[in-house]
Amino acid sequence: MAEDLDDVRFLTVAEVADMMRVSKMTVYRLVHAGELPAIRFGRSFRVPESAVASAVKNHIADSA
Repeated sequence: MAEDLDDVRFLTVAEVADMMRVSKMTVYRLVHAGELPAIRFGRSFRVPESAVASAVKNHIADSA
């Protein structure tokens, strides 16, 4: 396994929205479009914190 599961921190959609300062709907759109990887547990999604950092870094690199 590339990463030890103890090192992975999962965030809720609301936490991701707060971090990115966007709405929860925007986060859901990113997840459904495949731009933000997420894991579904029942009816809720959890996003790895590293995926949020990568998405922000890639978006900043794309806009520069």
